[in-house]
Amino acid sequence: MTDDGADGSEADAADDAAGAAAADADPSDEEVVRTAAEAAEGIVFKHYDQSTVTDLDVTVTFEEGVLDVDVYLNAPDDAEPDREAVAQEAVETAGEAVDELFAE
Repeated sequence: MTDDGADGSEADAADDAAGAAAADADPSDEEVVRTAAEAAEGIVFKHYDQSTVTDLDVTVTFEEGVLDVDVYLNAPDDAEPDREAVAQEAVETAGEAVDELFAE
């Protein structure tokens, strides 16, 4: 039996470094899209009862590091707050949620 001085500690250190790098990795595109969509929908339903919203379409894409969020909201014309303002807040909140996701 020979002792070449290798006790596995170098391999363990490499495994630890790889694990740390994976933990620091950016979120997946799917996770970014899901986070943005959930945040946008959350804002809409924070302001309106679900039964008040006759149509909601949240479209989120995340390609090459660029987030695009589009919110189409159909609620009664007399709904308060203004549906355009709610849709804009939903878009902004989706972007903020993704920023927070990358900051983690």
